[in-house]
Order: sequence, then structure tokens, then C-alpha cells
Amino acid sequence: MHSITILGSTGSIGMNTVKVLESHRNNFKVEALVAGSNVQALARQARQLNASLAVISNKSLYNELKAELSGSNIKVEAGSDAVVEAAKLPSDIVMSAIVGAAGLAPTMAALSRGARVALANKECLVCAGSIMTDVAKASGATIIPVDSEHSAIFQVFDFEQPQNVEKIILTASGGPFRNMTFEQMRVATPAQAIAHPNWSMGEKISVDSATMMNKGLEVIEAYHLFPVTPNQIEVVVHPESVVHSFVEYIDGSVLAQLGTPDMCTPISLALAWPGRLPLSHNKLNLAEIGKLTFNKIETDRFPAIDLCYAAMNKGGNTAAILSTANEIAVAAFLQEKIGFLDIVDIVEKTISKIKHSPLTSIEQVISTIKEAEEVALGLV
Repeated sequence: MHSITILGSTGSIGMNTVKVLESHRNNFKVEALVAGSNVQALARQARQLNASLAVISNKSLYNELKAELSGSNIKVEAGSDAVVEAAKLPSDIVMSAIVGAAGLAPTMAALSRGARVALANKECLVCAGSIMTDVAKASGATIIPVDSEHSAIFQVFDFEQPQNVEKIILTASGGPFRNMTFEQMRVATPAQAIAHPNWSMGEKISVDSATMMNKGLEVIEAYHLFPVTPNQIEVVVHPESVVHSFVEYIDGSVLAQLGTPDMCTPISLALAWPGRLPLSHNKLNLAEIGKLTFNKIETDRFPAIDLCYAAMNKGGNTAAILSTANEIAVAAFLQEKIGFLDIVDIVEKTISKIKHSPLTSIEQVISTIKEAEEVALGLV
């Protein structure tokens, strides 16, 4: 029996985590559930899983959540400080699934106390990579990636002998626009961008998949998660999303993790590691699929990839600026304030307008995020 806190329980990853927990009630005790503003979903989850605590980030919704959970023994809290306090509770596992920079403070709180953090928030590691990994090392915390690509690498990477690794290869589905021309992407709508052909994901990450910024952010994330250099990280387009990533070794051996495109698999692995949980979803049938294809990324059509590699190599505050500007630009696109191709353009311009500097503390990261938000909003 392990205790667990879910940060972002009503989002896409959070709901899949709840789904896994419901199938393995005897393995987990839910310490706390945290959501942004979806009161009804949070209350329903809290009752279903008999959570000890439910926290709503939007402080004005405290009374509404309290009313929804009246008659239960579930404690109710609200506000950003309460979110961080929930992460500090002594649960064995913390699922970090709050989207964007909002997940940084609670994730750091969980790492600081030495928890096992199932990391689904890529922006945290992108913005504060070495700071986060240093905190984890000092506290004895374990970071287990939930992204399907990083989970795949985690499963086949030889951490005992990293010198034997030649490179890691992240696979990308190519997103909904992989066959679109620039002109077609110029007039693409939010509805088209969030219609991912393989995965069921939230709106923000779906748009990131369409720009392929998602894959670029994953490259930066991989750099912080695994003992490799930037030159040892590659990306290949794999439309079927069956091979979730590869690790190539110095003798030419290439190890891969395969499976159906279902986020419950990497979630269950992060919760049960080093064990595994039985899942009832459709299993992989390669004979049925017939063939797997792989292609090079066309960075002239998807410039976000090169932008992310450049940010990773430059280091310092650049990746935090990139990630923050992307959040602002994606939100603006979803609100139809800018066009699809404007997203990467705004990110690039935001980076160029902010002075490059090293990052050595979370306070500096937060300051960088605020500055990048202001610049990106001005460009929008």
C-alpha cells in the first residue's frame, strides 16, 4: 500500500491516473487531490477515491468545493499556498500533472521532502532542470518520467553503465499537421490543432504536438533526466506511435519500448516502479499493425525543434523563456488572438528580447518566467 498525492487530478494525465488508481484500490491510499478550477470533477474524484484532502487552486471556489463535499470526511483547502502544502504532505508518491509553470512550486516542494515524483509536467524540468535535479539528489527524491517517450528511455537505459550509451532517440508522431504545408498551417484552427491522430491529450499539449514544440521541450527534458550530452539526443518521426523511444548502445544494439498509445501505461509504471501493474486496455498487436515507419523531421516546416535545441545548448534562462513564451502564445492561439504560425514566432522574439543570464535558484526561475510572460503578452 502506497500513499499518493495527485497535482492536477482533473487534467488529462490526472484523470488517467485516477483511472489507474480505481483499478488498483488495494495498492494505493489517496492523500490529496489538487485541481485548478473544476470543482465538480475534483469533488467526484475525491469521493470515488476516498481522498483525505481536496484542494482547489482557485481560492474563490473554496465554498463551492466545501458544499460539494459536505457530509464527507474529506478536508477542503483552496489557493496556491494550499497547493504547495498538499505537495508537502508525507505521501510516498506525488503525480506532478499541473500544466505549465504553475506546477513548479508544488513539484519543488515534493522533491525537497524526498518523495517519488512521477513527473508529467515537462515545463518544470525545462525551466528549472539542473536546480530540480540537484534538489532531488540532495533530498533522496526519485524522479520517474511520465511522458511516454521518457518513460520508454527510462525502461531501457543502462544507468549503471551510461558510458555504453551512444545516443537516445525520441520518437514523434508528427502531430495532426505532419503532412500540412506552411500555407495550410497558416490558416489552421484551434479545433484542427487539438485533434491529435493518436493520443488523447489536453489542449495545450495537443497544440504543442502540432507545432512540434512538444518534442523540442522533450529534448530539453531528456537532457536533464538522463546522463547524456545534447549531441546524444535525436528525434525521429514515427507516425504510428508504437515505438515510444530508443536507446542506442556503442556496440550498435538498439533497445526500444513498444506499446499502444495509452498514457495509462507510463502512469502505471511510474506509480509501481520497480514493479508493474496489470492493465486492461488493448495490448499491442504488431501483426495487426503490419508495418512501422520512421522519417526525418522537416525542421524547415517545424522550426520549434531547432529553437529548443538552441535553447538547450545556450543554457541559463533561455529554456525558461522559451517554455513560458510558448505557454502564452499557445493560450493566445486557442483564444484565436493569433495564428498558428505566430506561436513559434512569438517564442523566438521573446527569447531575443530578454538578456541571457545563468539560473542558480528557483527565485531566479520565477523572475525569468514573470519577465517572459510580460514580453510574450506584449508581442501577442
